Amino acid sequence: MADRVDAVVVGGGVGGLAAAIRLAAGGRSVRVLERSLHLGGKLTVRERDGFRFDIGPSLVTLPHLFDEVLSLSGRRLADRVELVRLDPAFHYRWPDGSAVTFSDDPTATREALETFSSGSGAAYEAFVERGRQIWEISERTFFAGPMESPWRLVSRMRSPGDLWRIDPLRTLNRAARATFDDVRLVQWAGRYATYSGSSPYRAPATLACIPHLEAAYGAWYPRGGLGALRDALVDAARDLGVELVTGTEVTRIERTGDAASGVVLASGERIVAPVVIANVDAEHLARDLLPDAATLRRVRRAGRSTSGFVVLAGVEGTTPDRHHHSVWFSPDDAAEFARLDAGRLSEDPTIYTCVTSATDDTQAPTGCESWFLLVNVPAGADVDRDRYRDLVLDRLARRGADLRDRCRFVETMTPSDLEAAYRSPGGAIYGTSSNGRRAAFLRPGNRGSLRGLYLVGGSSHPGGGLPLVLSSARIVADLVAADTR
Repeated sequence: MADRVDAVVVGGGVGGLAAAIRLAAGGRSVRVLERSLHLGGKLTVRERDGFRFDIGPSLVTLPHLFDEVLSLSGRRLADRVELVRLDPAFHYRWPDGSAVTFSDDPTATREALETFSSGSGAAYEAFVERGRQIWEISERTFFAGPMESPWRLVSRMRSPGDLWRIDPLRTLNRAARATFDDVRLVQWAGRYATYSGSSPYRAPATLACIPHLEAAYGAWYPRGGLGALRDALVDAARDLGVELVTGTEVTRIERTGDAASGVVLASGERIVAPVVIANVDAEHLARDLLPDAATLRRVRRAGRSTSGFVVLAGVEGTTPDRHHHSVWFSPDDAAEFARLDAGRLSEDPTIYTCVTSATDDTQAPTGCESWFLLVNVPAGADVDRDRYRDLVLDRLARRGADLRDRCRFVETMTPSDLEAAYRSPGGAIYGTSSNGRRAAFLRPGNRGSLRGLYLVGGSSHPGGGLPLVLSSARIVADLVAADTR
């Protein structure tokens, strides 16, 4: 006889855990099924020889969203995790040797930018203020609930002016060029498109809300690494009675008529549930777990986000002027994104680095540093890991941080590694991209193709990244409550 629960969650990533917590807090029996041996999805930690690396998300921008979920178990975020508000938040460098540091204090950042480039301080304030307006509207419209069509977005707006103020018709690059005279800061602003695996030349200027979030809410680091957030979610789920099962693969979502009725495991076991929450890539869902040609076509029209080439380096010694978060920009921003759009690797890419040991001495042995490097590459790209590793380390050395002779070890991850680890087609880090004016509406919604089936995570509304995935879980929990009331 099949097991029965009120809700089954396929996938134990952040979205699946957060949704499970919310449903369990509402009194439902919930079982989470994760095919790997570890929960947390992309919120993963790699350890080697005393070095620790966060190989998924590397910062927290809206910690109150975690607090909101964890408080449902009776304990707050501060009870489970020690958060450090980073100051400086980010350090940016260009190939010409110029650099600027963004402080946790927006006033200090404005002053630093004014010194960096005359007139840029005021331009930065204007850009962040525009981002604040975008966020205020987006929070009560786009993030407030499911988004089946543009009309749903418009219906939540207070006036026609709201639609103009979220700036959906311009690209992020056009908005930046209209604000900054210095091309380096146009490149800086465009960086925020990559937060969703997109291109600033194609993604809407609506993404300009992200620098506002960093300025207003800060860039946070959980002491011990981002894995501490995963552990907090797991503990909260267990406190509420969620059954967490790892090493268990779901091969099919079952249906009875037009409704989801449970799942089938690789072992052949069936679990009956009137609510099925899919915390998996939407393409994998429509192709493998619940074959649906129409949904699959829609997902593929949305387009995949970029993937990444990751370098993990255990480094001896201390690097001068190293920071927790740095971005080492490419010399030609337009050429870099043109190559990515064409499915090719950049030969002189922008490099993001995260050195958690700069803040937390538990992340590396004494006198050493843990360096995480990420370069955007096309989803599905065939990467020669040895050649590209050497290229990335060489480009970083040319720009001021030569790690090559100090590495105890270097490990790499390619799009194929990411696809195998997370079953994300092509290794797309953020699921679907934000490229194009219609991207938000091509992305799958939170209600699935069957009654009782719901989608949570980066490839469904509202998109990828920790804050958006947590918002996705809230939307799904609200939908379940409304549909079963």
